[in-house]
Amino acid sequence: MKNEKTKKSIFESPLFRTKIKSANVKFPEVVLGYLIGPLGGLLAGGIFGAVLNNYWTDILFAGVKTQEITTFLTILPLLSAILIVAGNLIAGQIIERTRTKAGKARPWILLSSILLTVACILMFIMPAGADPAVTMVVTGISYNLYYAVAYPLYNAANSTLIPVSTRNSSQRGLLASVSNVATLGVMGAGTMIFPALAGLIIYPNGQPAMLIAFIAVGVVTFLATVLQYFFTRERVTEETFAMPVEKNKVSMGQQLKAVVKDKFWWVVIITYLIFQFAGGLKNASMIFYCKQVIDNSFWGAGEGGWGLTQTLLGVLGAIPMAIAMAFIWPLSNKVTKRWVVLVGLAVAIGGGIIAAVTTNVVVVSIGIALRCFGEAPICYMILAMFADVLDHVEAKNGFRPDGFTMSIYSAIMVAAPPVMTGLFNLMTNTGDNTEMVAFSFTWFQVIAYGVCVALLFLFGVEKGLSKDRETIKLNQKAAVEAAGGVWEDPEEKLKREEAEAAASAEEARKEELKALCEKKGLSYEEEEAKYQAMLAEKEAKKKAKQEAKEAKKK
Repeated sequence: MKNEKTKKSIFESPLFRTKIKSANVKFPEVVLGYLIGPLGGLLAGGIFGAVLNNYWTDILFAGVKTQEITTFLTILPLLSAILIVAGNLIAGQIIERTRTKAGKARPWILLSSILLTVACILMFIMPAGADPAVTMVVTGISYNLYYAVAYPLYNAANSTLIPVSTRNSSQRGLLASVSNVATLGVMGAGTMIFPALAGLIIYPNGQPAMLIAFIAVGVVTFLATVLQYFFTRERVTEETFAMPVEKNKVSMGQQLKAVVKDKFWWVVIITYLIFQFAGGLKNASMIFYCKQVIDNSFWGAGEGGWGLTQTLLGVLGAIPMAIAMAFIWPLSNKVTKRWVVLVGLAVAIGGGIIAAVTTNVVVVSIGIALRCFGEAPICYMILAMFADVLDHVEAKNGFRPDGFTMSIYSAIMVAAPPVMTGLFNLMTNTGDNTEMVAFSFTWFQVIAYGVCVALLFLFGVEKGLSKDRETIKLNQKAAVEAAGGVWEDPEEKLKREEAEAAASAEEARKEELKALCEKKGLSYEEEEAKYQAMLAEKEAKKKAKQEAKEAKKK
């Protein structure tokens, strides 16, 4: 029955097959699947974290900011966190139980392309000045549709992709770095591009301008996530599904039991939780900090100067992040991810202290630049650290708790902005307490990062990764042979399939060339010779370039 159901799946259709055929991670997969795709999928969420709370206070409920509205804006994100966590746990289990030719995570990327688009537009559909009670109801529904349904489904699937993309630790580190570039990119959109537009164009034109802006965001989201579906591949999932062994479903209870006994899992999950929640409070407070705390006279732009200040801080935060990307991945391969992240957080603490002791826009900018530079390693490496832990847990237990772990990861990521928005509103009386606004943007992260540094001294999973992967192979081999099957090394299998795909593509190319030659009256032998000569020339140039590089090293 299982086989019959699988054959009827739409993912059996050539229309829904992945465009990635290589056994190894290559350029199209990196750029389209792990950069462009997540940029679009996470775009609305990145902007929401920076401007949504202020949109509520200054546009949607402007003129009717009663105590009831203040209470609503405090309670909504806090209560919604319960639904958000539940949504992420459910999303993780749905993904864990999905078995299709497209894998277990990619089908949900495709579905969420529609849900994300609809949900982010509905968030701004309610006109300003409408009945406050109705506005609160519609805001509550649309908010939870996005944060508790659409975003968890996408983010859990997106987070699962890296651990199941490949077992190659180096390639996985690259994908984690690029994926987090996308995450930082959408944060940049929320802290750099959008605030400038909001302060100078969108806010003066109110809710209609915001709605138009998010219709555009919705279109970008849909196109990018569809692209992500087609340009990703779940090699580890394929390896597991292809084994001639009856796979027992691993319950949430079994996954929970496996991870709670692993100290490395606790270290990375708690570190990530502290880091994300500190970032959530920073994002919730940033627009208020730029409006109320920092000295905006530097711009001489009147009331709109806060938008320029926020853009400046965003730009000066993004540039160090971009610079850090060039060396974090190769450096982590040499000295381990843990040490790169530890040193980075120490730098971030120093930058945070600099920003906390002044309101001068120049000095604050320097501190924020240092803080963001130091945050870069953990931002780029956290998913790779999770993947290493999952390999370790699989070696000990015989199964990968991807679904549970990535649902917790996604729940933390998605719940952090609303929870910390609610906490910010509570701490600052929706932004009226200037001292607490300043604390939220500066000192809170300094304290949080100090705790993260202490935790990461216990993260030693990388020392045993080679042994863990050998154990996984031995377990798989024993299971296959016990079931009467023939064992084939997963890496060798992927290489064989890649060679077969390349041979098939070459035959298809020759047939197409023959048909073209017959149609145009050309000689197939001559055209084929030209093609082979072109390939030989490219190969010669490539070889010469490589030899020149090696000569320079000598």
